[in-house]
Amino acid sequence: MMTTTATKPVAREITSVLVANRGEIACRVFETCRALGIATVAVHSDPDADAPHVRQADTAVRLPGATSAETYLRGDLVIEAARAAGADAIHPGYGFLSENAEFAQAVIDAGLVWIGPPPSAITAMGSKVNAKSLMAEAGVPILGDLDPTTVTADDLPLLIKASAGGGGRGMRIVRDLSELEENVAAAKREAESAFGDPTVFCEPYVERGHHIEVQVMADNHGAVWAVGERECSIQRRHQKVIEEAPAPLVERLAAEGDAALREKLYDAARKAVAAIGYAGAGTVEFLADGRGRFYFLETNTRLQVEHPVTEETTGLDLVEWQLRVAMGEPLVGDEPTANGHSIEVRLYAENPAAEWAPQSGTVHRFAIAEQSGLSRLRVDTGIADGSTISTFYDPMIAKVISWAPTRRRSAAVLASALAHATLHGPVTNRDMLVNTLRSEEFLSGDTDTAFIDEVGLDVLSAPLASEQDIRLAAIAAALADAEGNRAAAQSLSSVPSGFRNIASGYQTKSFGRGDEEIAVRYRFERRAGSSVSAAAPGFGVALPDDEGVEVVSAAGDSVVLAVDGVARTLRVARYGDAVFVDGPDTSVTLRVLPRYVDPSAVQRPGSLLAPMPGSVIRVAVAEGDTVTAGQPLLWLEAMKMEHTIAAPSDGVVATLAVEVGRQLAVGDVLAIIEALPSDDDA
Repeated sequence: MMTTTATKPVAREITSVLVANRGEIACRVFETCRALGIATVAVHSDPDADAPHVRQADTAVRLPGATSAETYLRGDLVIEAARAAGADAIHPGYGFLSENAEFAQAVIDAGLVWIGPPPSAITAMGSKVNAKSLMAEAGVPILGDLDPTTVTADDLPLLIKASAGGGGRGMRIVRDLSELEENVAAAKREAESAFGDPTVFCEPYVERGHHIEVQVMADNHGAVWAVGERECSIQRRHQKVIEEAPAPLVERLAAEGDAALREKLYDAARKAVAAIGYAGAGTVEFLADGRGRFYFLETNTRLQVEHPVTEETTGLDLVEWQLRVAMGEPLVGDEPTANGHSIEVRLYAENPAAEWAPQSGTVHRFAIAEQSGLSRLRVDTGIADGSTISTFYDPMIAKVISWAPTRRRSAAVLASALAHATLHGPVTNRDMLVNTLRSEEFLSGDTDTAFIDEVGLDVLSAPLASEQDIRLAAIAAALADAEGNRAAAQSLSSVPSGFRNIASGYQTKSFGRGDEEIAVRYRFERRAGSSVSAAAPGFGVALPDDEGVEVVSAAGDSVVLAVDGVARTLRVARYGDAVFVDGPDTSVTLRVLPRYVDPSAVQRPGSLLAPMPGSVIRVAVAEGDTVTAGQPLLWLEAMKMEHTIAAPSDGVVATLAVEVGRQLAVGDVLAIIEALPSDDDA
């Protein structure tokens, strides 16, 4: 523990907390408040009116509008909501207003308790440029800044960063000077959209760095705890995907005889906190080079998304301590020590195989079983059955956290839980997470920031389901559909669908998976002693195209298939034309193909479709323009990130179907690119 001088505040009891946030973090704070007997207040936008965080709170206040700018970023409306609901304190969560010093001061000026650090500390760390200067004065190692206007080839590669930002927004890697100007402009646009501040700066880019952070907790009496370190090196687009405690790099160096890195990190974190008069929970982030050297990145003056891994390894409830510090209580006892290993993954509605394209839509069913005992599994989420992944907010579905005595066991528990999870809704990164947790590279502790590129996104994003798994899923989907039809029949409900007394042709059902069409042929037959269907005993199923596959039983929601004598149960759920088949360690999503295709639904050749929901923010071409493969045509903003849509091939823009400001759904036509006429056509 470190002690610094601080002004002792007047103790004040908190009886009701408004969380100025949404989703998972709001639910997380409410959980601790309930355990402490503190009343809870939610705020919500119009799209979030029936969200789980609203239902979990004691009371809720509407913030009219849909976008963040209209709702969760309106500090004046949040404070009005607290007053209206009788709350005496505001917890900002993370993101949105959590690191806004003006909002923190406004909360205090309104006579409410601010559950966070002093506004002066937020101001000191709010600008990454200023923060680095302060850290240098405090003796914390830093990377030097680069001026974008004076950068030379010798400075490359470099990293552009949003001064006010986090979460990877407003960040770009530049390896060629010709790309600098456009990347600076793009980073500024993202920073303005996400944080309301377009300021960016540059610093040297460490190619194979380790993202290490130290959790700190400070009270208003001068005491500071360094509450363990975390490693968050596995990232996509500079956003964390997997976090763990303790840090594999620190553990590896300690095993190799360099046990000093952990204490050096803790000492630097304590110095950073002391330099700004910090109080509450915070995180000091560093970039380490793998050889024991590290450099200050930023101080997050709030609770981190990945705080559960620290809670799981130390036994602390960090939200409880935020509340206790805000009420004037001192930190008591010694700094907590870590035990075992905890890993957290961020389960996103996104498609890693399609350049991480964010997804939106209804989550029909979401279930991951929590567990305790020799190992633990924890699920922090703001999603429930029927929730909608909106285009207005981050597409995270849940944080899934494991704890076990060893790192390998923690990874195995987490991978198994994800593989067996029920996820019926938009495409997710589930398979990529499982593949990562089971990869030998990850298990060996080789988890620097180049991990995904080094292992290969194609390898990590490969589907868990094998070709056989997909085939069995299609069979199960076909038979479950037939059983569902039989159960709904108004007459002869005890006879299987399509049954004839005289043997006739097979029935066929077709399903789509990506661009692939999967046809299943089957026929119900009378067989002595067979009971494939409980409601229609005496029938079996023939599968002429699937030798070695036996249908043990079939129902509308579950089919048991045996392959070479090994039986497996496949659970089937259908929502409209979408079919989800969950089996042992795999899940397959199919779509029902119509028997007859509506000609009006066929896309014109050359159609360029929206790969994600979002808004058009820039258009670089017009109808009649000649384009080349890979040429940027337009830019979409989705979940506060900017995405480039490029020409798939050489051609002419025959139709441009969008304009700036247009809101898009997945599959909307953006443009039609016609092939250039060949010499033979002349």
